[in-house]
Amino acid sequence: MNIKMILTDLDHTLLRSDGSISDYTKKILKKCQDCGILIVIATARNWIGAERYIDEIQPDYEITTDGTLIHQRGKQIYSCSMDINDANQIVQDLLKQNPNTEMTVAVGRLVYWNSYHISESEKLHKAVFNDYKEPLSGQINKILAELFDSNKAEEIAKKNHCRLQSYRGENWYAFLPEKSGKIQAIHELKNLLHISLNEIVSFGDDINDMEMLQICGTGVAVSNAVADVKAVADCVTLSNDEDGVADWIEKNIVLYGKRK
Repeated sequence: MNIKMILTDLDHTLLRSDGSISDYTKKILKKCQDCGILIVIATARNWIGAERYIDEIQPDYEITTDGTLIHQRGKQIYSCSMDINDANQIVQDLLKQNPNTEMTVAVGRLVYWNSYHISESEKLHKAVFNDYKEPLSGQINKILAELFDSNKAEEIAKKNHCRLQSYRGENWYAFLPEKSGKIQAIHELKNLLHISLNEIVSFGDDINDMEMLQICGTGVAVSNAVADVKAVADCVTLSNDEDGVADWIEKNIVLYGKRK
């Protein structure tokens, strides 16, 4: 198995349910890096929401913010942003739907949030308060809002020419640039590194991981993944709480390499 890159989602995949990464997982990922295999995270989280784990595992590259950003050890190398007029209209449409809706806006590594409880958030304690009374500026990568009507979310996305992303078990919807996503970021990265998709193993659990698992040479679902993800995966490993990603890597890459 000629693997040059390991690509993994974070939540419910590499991370245990309590948000931790086991020492075993970190050891296996480090072994891969020592053998010249690139470790890449691909997460829906904003960069600041993934920063803790980036510090822990020191991946070679970070695909964050639902695939709209790629960083190399914290340095931005790719950004996919939406039209600023569309972005501002989305914000206004969301506030018109519900003036009290919680909303985050990612502008690169900077994240705005209209919450008065920013300091209490594990994921977004580094966000900057913004009540969105003034128009946004800069390159808007992602707008995330809490909505309880999926039809309204789809209506706003269609009206403003953007891609809509939902998440398992949540009432949060991401409004993204029309031509964005994890697979677009993967294509950008593999072209930059001159790596073929067949040389990539990817791991995931949720609907937004399906295409990633399908396009890579080997797509692996954790056993706690949703049924649709397991159906398209090449194989299924142990659950996130059983360190399924590390277990699969050790058995199929690390030990395989030793036997060669």
